[in-house]
Amino acid sequence: MPNADHPWVARLRTLDVLALTALLWFLAKFLRYAFPPLFGTFRELYGVSNTELGTLFSALMAGYAVMQFPSGALADRIGVVRVIVAGALVASGASFALFVSTQYALLTVAVVGIGLGTGAHKTVAITLLSAVYPDRTGRALGVMGTVGEFGGALAPVLVVTVLAAALRWQSLFLGAALGGLVLAGAFALRVPARLPDAGAIPETGDDTGFRTYLDAFTVPSLTAFAVAAVCIAFSVSGVTAFLPLFLESRPGVDASAAGLLYSGFFLVSGVQPITGDVADRLGRLRVIAALLLLAITALLTLLVAGTGLVTVGTATLALGVGIHGIRPGRDAHLMAIIPDDVVGGTLGIVRTSMLGMSAVSPAVVGYLSDVSTFDVAFGVLAVAFGLAAVIVLGLALAR
Repeated sequence: MPNADHPWVARLRTLDVLALTALLWFLAKFLRYAFPPLFGTFRELYGVSNTELGTLFSALMAGYAVMQFPSGALADRIGVVRVIVAGALVASGASFALFVSTQYALLTVAVVGIGLGTGAHKTVAITLLSAVYPDRTGRALGVMGTVGEFGGALAPVLVVTVLAAALRWQSLFLGAALGGLVLAGAFALRVPARLPDAGAIPETGDDTGFRTYLDAFTVPSLTAFAVAAVCIAFSVSGVTAFLPLFLESRPGVDASAAGLLYSGFFLVSGVQPITGDVADRLGRLRVIAALLLLAITALLTLLVAGTGLVTVGTATLALGVGIHGIRPGRDAHLMAIIPDDVVGGTLGIVRTSMLGMSAVSPAVVGYLSDVSTFDVAFGVLAVAFGLAAVIVLGLALAR
């Protein structure tokens, strides 16, 4: 029988941390990506335009973005567990508000609440998992990311199922509210007992100011990589918000096929533990650059040669691999280049910038699709991906 002090035994004891953190991220992603498949329903039910739907999704992302720095800075002071649990409770309350909503105004308020609640999770979760799994940060973040993306993959399937069964779309959010309460309780009870010694988790309680966090950006490589991360976030948010409608605009792809491809787009996020592990071993910047080039190639294929279900389907899945595969390496690289004493707040600033652009992107794509075409809108997203690739390749070569 293994010794209780053996590192393998100690690692098993921390699996609660990864499992519960990942499941809360699953819920957050489910809530976020349940909305794009409902856009058609909202358009008919409330008589809103693509621009208004894009603005609704932008409101969710704005709520998510605004919580990145406060959650990271709070985690530096009061601890990661309290921040994550509080965010889960807020998201659950907003989900219940969606369940009882009957008007578009109330729906909008509840959507912002979901953004605020889920926004307290990712930045703090990255800090937590980086401390618990210092040698395999990319792999741990990849597992969390994959579980989360399965939430995104499940969302459109459940939306289609609920609508096909003539059930109220709001019923989806009652289940999410109850699930969030259960996970928040389990996290509060189980995770503190599974953490390493107190020194492993930033919980300083000091008076670190905002200027101290900003000082970290005097390092050019951090600032450059943060700009690349912002460009990536802009493109990813625009793609994921309007991918179903964009795919429907491709010849030979109907609404049903577009919905299935959208689920497949999330299912291929299962590559994240692999890409995270490869990034840990071969170099994070190199792997990020390669995956960016894959995403650009796939997006250009959809724009230029996106005719027929086979071509569109292959390009959509490749786009999903590129977009999702980037995340663990990106987050692990950020954790490696941010100073340990300001990691929560500085990461929060980077993610606030990323999510701020993510919030703007759906509104931009919706507007461009209304005044021009989806080809023009998604072409702008391809340009942003290209800028990020140039920056990351430059940083990789400089190393």
